[in-house]
Amino acid sequence: MIYVAHTAHWQFLGLMTGFLAWILTMATAGLNEWRLWYVADVPVITSDVAWVGIWRACFYSHVLPETETCQSISISDTFVPPEISVAQVLMMLAVICGLVGNISAAVAMRVAYFSVEDRRNIRLVFVLAGTLYLLTGMLSMVPLVWNMNSVLKNSTIDFPPELYLPTAPVRQKVGSAIGVGMVASIMMLISGVTFLCYRYAWHSLSSESLRDNRDPLHDPWKVTTLAQKSEFPNGVRLGQDNPAFHMEEVGKT
Repeated sequence: MIYVAHTAHWQFLGLMTGFLAWILTMATAGLNEWRLWYVADVPVITSDVAWVGIWRACFYSHVLPETETCQSISISDTFVPPEISVAQVLMMLAVICGLVGNISAAVAMRVAYFSVEDRRNIRLVFVLAGTLYLLTGMLSMVPLVWNMNSVLKNSTIDFPPELYLPTAPVRQKVGSAIGVGMVASIMMLISGVTFLCYRYAWHSLSSESLRDNRDPLHDPWKVTTLAQKSEFPNGVRLGQDNPAFHMEEVGKT
């Protein structure tokens, strides 16, 4: 039987990294601090700072000075720039792909550590987990880089008057959500490469099991029979009935 549990320790670490990266990806999608807008001469915003995320824009107002006032941003709103609309879709896809990737990675580790009876699908689950991790990292990386580029260019957003936000800030900075998302994307990519680099995902186990004749689960049974006649050097024959027994049986009859 082929023992491969000791070969998957790095992949186990990749599973832990991927799970942590998935949590950070969900946090990134929900955080408001994608962009920090510094505004001036806006009487409603007393903090002079507005936090613009992909789902809502928030600020502190003199009406409720201790409560954050948030205005929702929908993909159907006409004022929403394309980088925010794309981010809403891709971040949700990244969360879903990350969840499926973690499930696939957990199944892959179970196959490597516990499923000693049948490892025919070990290549499929490891490659699937690595591919989903890479896809998750790329799906989240695209909107993060796009929005960061918009912040560096000081791009504007034509907010409607009912949101109490100016169309252009005095200046803006990259928010902490983008930094968290970039870390999560890099961790996802590392996890994906770790699973794809697992050597048993590319080398068939059947070729190695043929070299281990003691494993009936990976190698067909070998039927062996004793020779009917065998003779030792001293002339003793094995594999034949003793004639004396036949003579004794005939006498009794």
